[in-house]
Amino acid sequence: MDETLMREADSPSIPRHVAIVMDGNGRWARKRLMPRVFGHKAGVDALVRTVRACADRGVRHLTVFAFSSENWKRPEDEVSGLMALMMNAVAKHMSALREEGVRVRIVGDRSGISAGVIASWDAIEAATAHNQRIELYVAFNYGGRWDIVQACRRLIAEGVDPATIDEASLARRLVMHEAPDPDLFIRTGGELRLSNFLLWQSAYAELHFSDCLWPDFDAEELDRALQAYARRERRFGRVTTLAAGGPAGDAPDPAGLPASALLR
Repeated sequence: MDETLMREADSPSIPRHVAIVMDGNGRWARKRLMPRVFGHKAGVDALVRTVRACADRGVRHLTVFAFSSENWKRPEDEVSGLMALMMNAVAKHMSALREEGVRVRIVGDRSGISAGVIASWDAIEAATAHNQRIELYVAFNYGGRWDIVQACRRLIAEGVDPATIDEASLARRLVMHEAPDPDLFIRTGGELRLSNFLLWQSAYAELHFSDCLWPDFDAEELDRALQAYARRERRFGRVTTLAAGGPAGDAPDPAGLPASALLR
């Protein structure tokens, strides 16, 4: 780990919340003349490495895109393989994650997911519920547009007066409302798009795109992203002089506050 990053583990140069689109598993497997599920299995190992590396560097929240609402369009054998892999990964890594202080949360649309998969999710969430070193959000059967729609439906179901609805009231009903918005958004695999991931939450995230295929992602690749992030100047729509510290009364950085502070 870079010594500068280690020294600044709790400073603004280290993002509190990192979001990752873990892209490239299929291409990684294809290069090795293996089925795509083989790449997904290697991707789980890369995820475990990344969780540990993020925790070591002071990142408090990590959100990864494991299965999008559009991934149902993939071949049936790949989808069923991903479901089985999800259950196996939970069984294999639950004890280690619990002991290492990782809190795991699964976010997304649970309709259409088998009872066995949901039971495995409930088990790892319960087993890690009291951990505080780092929160790992696994987005499964998730889509950014779906998240906004379900939040709107909740507002309607709760009978909220449309005249009182604002950004804060909608944000409270997003599936990750307890986490701060991502500071750093990483996508591996060389593609340059968001792919419907955390659309609302990533409004002020710094974007970092890597050509590295996800199974090859390691601490060195993470440090490259963190170093790039540390060089960014985050102004949130303000001019440089105000971003550096303007007069009293300046608006707070919206993406630099915990959700609880934004929603008071």
